[in-house]
Amino acid sequence: MPALPAIAPAVAADAGAIAALLHEAGLPHVDIAPHLGHFLVARAADGSAAGAIGAEVHGDDALLRSFVVAPPWRSQGLGRALLATLEHTAGEWGVSRWWLLTTTAADYFSAQGFQAVARSNAPPAIAATGEFRVLCPASASCWSRERRGP
Repeated sequence: MPALPAIAPAVAADAGAIAALLHEAGLPHVDIAPHLGHFLVARAADGSAAGAIGAEVHGDDALLRSFVVAPPWRSQGLGRALLATLEHTAGEWGVSRWWLLTTTAADYFSAQGFQAVARSNAPPAIAATGEFRVLCPASASCWSRERRGP
């Protein structure tokens, strides 16, 4: 099994590759550029984007968004590594609680300790995000949990 790709903060040049990964996975991708400062990208040895994860930070709450792993890297621990790295980094941003919406990954997020909650429980700043208002369908389930890690 090859080593997991290196995870690093995203830079502006990563926006296209991250958007392409998200598009291929059927995830919202049109509004990531303003949030790249809170994104991480996993780069394979050949330099290609193997995965990405991002946050939209609003005080001590953050929307976990744009979490994607390229098909060849799935089920190898890259998703868990991306989430753990984001959680560690988010401590520096003052994040204490995560929020997310999903239509396809409820089992994954449940296994990561997230709890299903009513969308109406999201704080106003999270509920006002593009993902909550426009990009994710009303059928998307809402999940939340405290940030883990240092």
